[in-house]
Amino acid sequence: MEQKTPTTEALPENLGQQLLKLVLEIGPLVIFFVSNSLGGIYFATKTFMVAIVVALALSRWLLGRIAVMPLVTAVFVMIFGGLTIFLENDLFIKMKPTIVNVFFATALFGGLMIGKPLLKYIFEDAFHITEMGWSILTKRWALFFIVLAALNEIVWRNFSTDFWVGFKTFGIMPLTMVFAVSQISIIKQHELAPADKTHHE
Repeated sequence: MEQKTPTTEALPENLGQQLLKLVLEIGPLVIFFVSNSLGGIYFATKTFMVAIVVALALSRWLLGRIAVMPLVTAVFVMIFGGLTIFLENDLFIKMKPTIVNVFFATALFGGLMIGKPLLKYIFEDAFHITEMGWSILTKRWALFFIVLAALNEIVWRNFSTDFWVGFKTFGIMPLTMVFAVSQISIIKQHELAPADKTHHE
């Protein structure tokens, strides 16, 4: 009887978890887009807030934990979504991505300034790379968040609400995925040797 290696056993589970995480992140955005088409930005904001909470609950139930970045994003959605509905001003929900991305960029740059690349503490179970690798990766993501903040400002200030909703739903996520894939070369370049991995563990 052929014995499976740990790698082949873990692969389907890890792949399934990654796909589930992706669905839980994209799901609320798709609901936001559809709701905006059906009932406008205020209705979409309300359903988006509900969908975010449901996604977090499902993440806790199905994955056993809630990741830091979706949790922080959800807090901002609740705050700025609440202001949008209470004051009947869609300016707040449109500015939310800008503020969230600036917040992430500031946190990452702040960590680098004190010698603590924050991405290491978030993804160290997934990637085993050198300290220099973590620093480079953290700096690149911080700059990327600034780019996303700038793009959001350009789009909501110069285009219609419907266009902005479409960009938020079908623009931000693909851009993020493409950027994440483009960082694989850095991860491989700075990957720790097996002996070093054991030492770090």
